[in-house]
Amino acid sequence: MFRLIDFLAAFFGLLFLWPILLIVVVIGLFDTGSPVFIQTRVGKNKQPFKLIKFRTMSVDTKSVASHLASNASITKLGAFLRKTKIDELPQLINVLKGDMSLVGPRPNLFNQEELIAERDKLGVYDVLPGVTGLAQVQNIDMSTPKLLAETDKKMIDSLTLKDYFKYILMTATGSGSGDAVKP
Repeated sequence: MFRLIDFLAAFFGLLFLWPILLIVVVIGLFDTGSPVFIQTRVGKNKQPFKLIKFRTMSVDTKSVASHLASNASITKLGAFLRKTKIDELPQLINVLKGDMSLVGPRPNLFNQEELIAERDKLGVYDVLPGVTGLAQVQNIDMSTPKLLAETDKKMIDSLTLKDYFKYILMTATGSGSGDAVKP
């Protein structure tokens, strides 16, 4: 049931939001010269997939978790995209392809070994990663691997259709600050 909702929401989201996506791409060309950011992340069953986002940091920023990146790396456009969560919209392509769900544990990088170990112990990789979820709306990011893995597991074990829509609505209306970046 969730996969059908994911597919339809991603399809219609891309269909109706393409003008915003196009505007961000054009502005992003002037901001960084490379508006789309593609990064290999850990997916379901720990399989790699290419996550698609709008670039919010300068092109030369190291490929590390957001909480390990410097705030100085975030561009002016990037700050706006993060605040409004528009940077996440291209992930609708990942949802459409079946790499992600709208709701699930946020996909991490392969170099986040502590988080991978914590999530692996709890079976978090048995489900598709998501664009948002319980941890995101509670402002729990990847800087606290054990707490994040436990929160992901709690969400997976108790996810209802009502919660699924609640997390999406909370994210769309501004709950959760996104991945923390050190000042």
